[in-house]
Amino acid sequence: MDEKRFDLSLRDIARVFLTVTVLVIVTAVLLGSAGALSVSSILLRLHPYVFFTGFGNLAILILNRYLTSAIYPELKIDPARQMRYIYAVMLSLVLVTLAVCTGWSILKAAAGLLLMVTVLSPLREIFGTLSVGSIWREVSVRYYIFDVVFLFVANLGLFTLGLKEVFPGFGLIPFFVTQSSYFLGSSFPLSISVMGFLYTYAWRRSPKRELVRKLFSLWFYVFVGGVLVFLTVILAGSYLGMMLMSHLLLFGVIALLVSFAFYLNRFFCQQFAHPAIAFLLAGLALLLATSAYGIFNIYFMKGVAFGSFPPIRADKMWIYHSHTHAALLGWIILSFTGMIYIVIPAIMKRGSLEALGSGEAMDRLLEERTMNGAFVQLTVMLVAASVILFSLFLKNLFFMGLGGLVYAAAVLYLRMNLGRDTGHSRKTGS
Repeated sequence: MDEKRFDLSLRDIARVFLTVTVLVIVTAVLLGSAGALSVSSILLRLHPYVFFTGFGNLAILILNRYLTSAIYPELKIDPARQMRYIYAVMLSLVLVTLAVCTGWSILKAAAGLLLMVTVLSPLREIFGTLSVGSIWREVSVRYYIFDVVFLFVANLGLFTLGLKEVFPGFGLIPFFVTQSSYFLGSSFPLSISVMGFLYTYAWRRSPKRELVRKLFSLWFYVFVGGVLVFLTVILAGSYLGMMLMSHLLLFGVIALLVSFAFYLNRFFCQQFAHPAIAFLLAGLALLLATSAYGIFNIYFMKGVAFGSFPPIRADKMWIYHSHTHAALLGWIILSFTGMIYIVIPAIMKRGSLEALGSGEAMDRLLEERTMNGAFVQLTVMLVAASVILFSLFLKNLFFMGLGGLVYAAAVLYLRMNLGRDTGHSRKTGS
């Protein structure tokens, strides 16, 4: 009886997570779209805060925890605690929104402090339950746990950024604590989480799984270590170091994209057309675009002192914005949409994490119309993202805003599509 109540609670939290996550992403995209159409500086400044404060924390605290607990069942899911996480993130969203709209930056610091305290809970549980040896033994768990650590660091950045804006003359806060560095730091744990997911599920049935394990173990050090070194050379202002590290990461992304494309083709031929894998491949393609835009950023920022003014001259700012939008609209949102199309049905239809741990999550759990709808959704999101990126080059705010509206509608469809599918399954008892 207790187990049944737990299963139902697990389903409930998964449903709440799906609804809240979709609404946060849609709100962030709509704020950006409205900001472009109305040329409102407040809306344009607010929408990345909404995305990273809301989605960035929810994805790691809830979705990422499902993936970790599926590998290590001793890290039990406490639905009541997860609900408190969601409340904390929502309160932080309110505080950050008020901070941006009113200029009361102390609320931004309060939101960062609240999120730091919230993230400490899973960190204590993880390191209090698992040994370092057991964490390092599982390649995917390295990714899943390091993104929780980096999420804490990102929230520390939000806290110190708020304090820096309240006390601009306070010399103890480093010069590199800026709005841009907070957004960059918040995107890092999301990227790590996707990499872990790709290894755990995408290549689970590969005949060369042992080779893939070794490559992803190596990629962990290259990706995580490379990004950390990249941040260091940015702060040091080393143009050569930035170019070398950015190209190393670019070549790694190319290798990952090409190998994943071959794997996806083989999966589709031998299994079935799973839309989640297509979302992940599209996300990797936009990560390649993100990397390319990043290299152009470095090329045009040569000689510009970090933190003194925008990192790239005014006539090339479209490259800077294309870099961030390709990362958010493409790599992060598309990849996590694919992850959601795997994780949420596995929980909703089985009532536990068993399907995630056994690999059953990659089976045909979705109805045919749901999968068809997901492919249509992916197509619309790719077209809308392309319109936004092209409008940045043309400096056309109207098409940028229009593309944002279409993209937001496509993200909203995720809740409708999965809600209809999982709701039907529960009624039929599957």
